Amino acid sequence: MKKWILWSIACVMMLSLRAYAQECAGFTFKEGGGFEMNNYDGKGKAIGKLVYKIAKVAKEGGSTVVTIDMESFNSKGKSELKNTYQMKCDGNVLILDAASLINQEQMKSFQSMEMKFTYDNIEIPGKLNVGDKLKDASVRGEGKSGPMGVTFNMLIKNRTVTSQEKLTIPAGSYDVYKVNSDLNMEMVMGFPVKMEMQSISYRAPGVIWDLKTETYRKGKLMGYSELAKIY
Repeated sequence: MKKWILWSIACVMMLSLRAYAQECAGFTFKEGGGFEMNNYDGKGKAIGKLVYKIAKVAKEGGSTVVTIDMESFNSKGKSELKNTYQMKCDGNVLILDAASLINQEQMKSFQSMEMKFTYDNIEIPGKLNVGDKLKDASVRGEGKSGPMGVTFNMLIKNRTVTSQEKLTIPAGSYDVYKVNSDLNMEMVMGFPVKMEMQSISYRAPGVIWDLKTETYRKGKLMGYSELAKIY
């Protein structure tokens, strides 16, 4: 009888693990897991953090679909914004919802404009090699500010794996791939406002999220984020 009870418990535990964790393209997605990113300005001053939690892991056909809750905190620890987005894995490529590219300040300004967005999502192969050219990604939005039409366009292009190196951050030391990309943004609200930036991200095999990202404008560091905690 005791053996039967223990076997039943073991079966329940194995079923629970299957329901709450999935592996795909070398990544492990576990419900309740997550990570924290610390944000800094160009001078290295802490300006807040982002907390991501994996809320749900499910199968859709041949893909693994991961729902992620994001919460933004300012430098004083006050919550400023919450958002939810998804990533998918088809067995070879991790596809990140491009909605996650719109930062918290932009989201606040868009809330009153009834913006409708379309996306070309970010694709990250399960295996990276130096010299790889990655697919472009974009966010396009249309809305209104009173009677005035508003458009927003963001394009990430020239995504190239440029090198492999060692990176040490608060979350630990990793062998990473360095991915360079160009970021073009344009917002039209009566007249166009354009901005061109460059981004560098650092990725490690088997880690779902970027370990570090740096943003530059005209060669000057504007800000960066570092992975501080994985759980």
